[in-house]
Amino acid sequence: MAKILVAEDEINIASFIKRGLEEFGYTVVTASNGEEAWGMICQESFDLLMLDIIMPQMDGLQLCQLFRQKFGYVTPILMVTALGTTDDIVAGLDAGADDYISKPFSFAELQARLRALLRRREPHPSAAILECADLQLNTATRRAYRNGQPIDLTVKECRLLEFFMHNQGSALSRMQLLREVWDKNFDTNTNIVDVYVNYLRSKIDKGFDKKLIHTVVGVGYMMEA
Repeated sequence: MAKILVAEDEINIASFIKRGLEEFGYTVVTASNGEEAWGMICQESFDLLMLDIIMPQMDGLQLCQLFRQKFGYVTPILMVTALGTTDDIVAGLDAGADDYISKPFSFAELQARLRALLRRREPHPSAAILECADLQLNTATRRAYRNGQPIDLTVKECRLLEFFMHNQGSALSRMQLLREVWDKNFDTNTNIVDVYVNYLRSKIDKGFDKKLIHTVVGVGYMMEA
């Protein structure tokens, strides 16, 4: 079973999470601040990190960024926050988190999010090279190339690009992208999809004459060569 690091400065919450997850067979290690968590990360291997955003000595966003810089994007990170605005969500995802959960949360939702993140970490049996014009995405290594030039993608950008490439020629609504890429239903006023589509466009379309991501007025977006 997976080994999880829970970085949470509220002792009661950390204890609740640890006891609950251990009942389901997970191995759980807790840290009460960012620096303590970083020390553990540098000494041990974890299958998933669960990071509270607001912590003393080093907050969850800083810890997430530091982890991604040194260890890459293989290990999933779940951000825990009492801040639920779109800007806060985007900040966590930009720092390198794969998903987030807002306090207060139900244990059932926490388990579901952990299971989903851990499933993504497992090698996919049908991993393949996806192509759209001169863009390639290796779904096993999560590496993308445009006209042979490597493109650095965050985990969320990679998931969004993969979904686009699996559905080339189809108009995809923002709500569909939220459900399939973010695994949740946000408030309909959120602009998180538009934010991440712009991130992708800046990486795969900027500087190229042929644009691959197109806006479908009144619907959402489409990938088409």
